[in-house]
Amino acid sequence: MLTVVPEESAGRGESAAAAAFFGPIAASTSLIDEIVREGARRMLAEALRAEVAAHIERFAGELDENGHRLVVRNGYHEPREVLTSAGAVEVVAPRVNDKRIEPETGERCRFSSAILPAWARKSAKVTEVLPLLYLHGLSSSDFGPALGQFLGSEAGLSAPVITRLTETWKTEQRAFAERDLSGVDYVYVWADGIHVNVRLEEHKLCLLVMIGVRADGRKELIALADGYRESTESWADLLRDAARRGMRAPVLAIGDGALGFWGALREVFPETREQRCWFHKIAGVLGALPKSAHPGAKKALAEIWNAEDKTHALTAARAFEAAYGAKFGKAVAKITGDLDELLAFYDYPAEHWQHLRTTNPIESTFATVRHRTKITKGPGSRAAGLAMAFKLIEAAQARWRAVNAPHLVALVRAGARFHNGKLLERPDATNTAQQADTAAEAAPQEAA
Repeated sequence: MLTVVPEESAGRGESAAAAAFFGPIAASTSLIDEIVREGARRMLAEALRAEVAAHIERFAGELDENGHRLVVRNGYHEPREVLTSAGAVEVVAPRVNDKRIEPETGERCRFSSAILPAWARKSAKVTEVLPLLYLHGLSSSDFGPALGQFLGSEAGLSAPVITRLTETWKTEQRAFAERDLSGVDYVYVWADGIHVNVRLEEHKLCLLVMIGVRADGRKELIALADGYRESTESWADLLRDAARRGMRAPVLAIGDGALGFWGALREVFPETREQRCWFHKIAGVLGALPKSAHPGAKKALAEIWNAEDKTHALTAARAFEAAYGAKFGKAVAKITGDLDELLAFYDYPAEHWQHLRTTNPIESTFATVRHRTKITKGPGSRAAGLAMAFKLIEAAQARWRAVNAPHLVALVRAGARFHNGKLLERPDATNTAQQADTAAEAAPQEAA
């Protein structure tokens, strides 16, 4: 049973008045945090005891020559603090004496807790937030003061600890960048260049990011490198490296029209179709229009990208040109000049349209850091920024959901044809559908 004892100072001044009116809990501003931490400590201790008990019970039948158990309890480890999202929690983990011998190595078996590994000083959620704060501009020496009050302790957040973590993450990022890609098939690919000012006084760090959809519908980070967003050569280096490691040409690539990615894609994977990101495109169109025209333009653009099929989208595009072409030709040209690439998603399953219209998987992952303007103290390094970005995406990737109707992704890779989002059962239906689209596009011109 948890017993709450208010601090002695609660009886003085304003605290005394609060205690009299609201009760003893209001007398201490930190009391709720203490209750949460105490509850977390007790639940963690109980979970660790249950884990050890289950492990010992599992090997209860393994005995030595004297009939004694080979796996038994052996007291407790020294207390240690673990940083969790509930704050700093003191943990006293039970120890296990395991006398079994590994046949392969000849060494004694060791019990390793899945709940609290021997090296753990902070929970996964706390570890996830560190690269995010780094990308926001927090220097390694600031982590302790910044998080200490929130978590109730600065343990595990010192500058040397953060530096060691960074070195570990650099190693993980390098291993990721060298992994074999021949065993994975990416059907759709999103690409974007993300600018962050990570602790660099002279140059912005641009992260070249590629995220793909596997044949089973799951999203996954493909590649991450630093370079120049508009540079074809930077993107070509990234794509050539991916191809060298076994990456197969994707069916469709989605990205901003301003990227150097497209020139590189045509060189390395010329068979891949292109889809322009509507999020970036709308921003570009609105930037070429006066603010007074924005409400109407947004509605007209939505009629294109949110049309029920490609025929209606083409009709809406002509209506947009008719409404704004005379006064704002530059804005209209941004749509008409890329219309085929903007409407490519209509040739794929309707269930996938919402995923293919924009680079949202990349945008949402970096939404909190891409527009940061503060540059922190210290020399910094591009390698550290790249490692932090890798850990940020790695943490986000665990929460990404698969695309809608994931079973259709394999059909797209197999070459199945879709018309206005629907699967064409007969191959000869493709030409008929295309002729219908062409007729629909030409009809208004003939009428004029």
